[in-house]
Amino acid sequence: MDAAHFNIGQAARRSGVSAKMVRHYESLGLLPAVQRTDAGYRQYTEREVHTLRFIRRARDLGFSMAEIADLLKLWQNRRRSSADVRRIASRHVQDLDRRIAEMQAVRATLQHLVHCCQGDQRPDCPILDELEGGHAHPPR
Repeated sequence: MDAAHFNIGQAARRSGVSAKMVRHYESLGLLPAVQRTDAGYRQYTEREVHTLRFIRRARDLGFSMAEIADLLKLWQNRRRSSADVRRIASRHVQDLDRRIAEMQAVRATLQHLVHCCQGDQRPDCPILDELEGGHAHPPR
């Protein structure tokens, strides 16, 4: 019995990924080229849908396309070392921590500016002054 085949719209719905992103992942090589009908329409199997779900979950966790490519190779290699997977995930956690710290610093600056702004009918505003090029940083 032949495996069920899905067109791109069906594969997209089944995986939770847009058809545009399915094409994008294929163009990046994250998803191998699939069979096509005589009319040129892509035909996906449950295997490709499963791969698309893997990619979607990895994207949901914030992994980059390069990291996803590495994770896909490891996922598809049954003789992989979990240490390699852990190394990728640990680097990603470190990157997230760095980005969170940067966002917290931005938040602190903006919170300070909001606190300094009177929010009344006067035209002067430290938020606009900072955007113009001032340096209203929060006290340390």
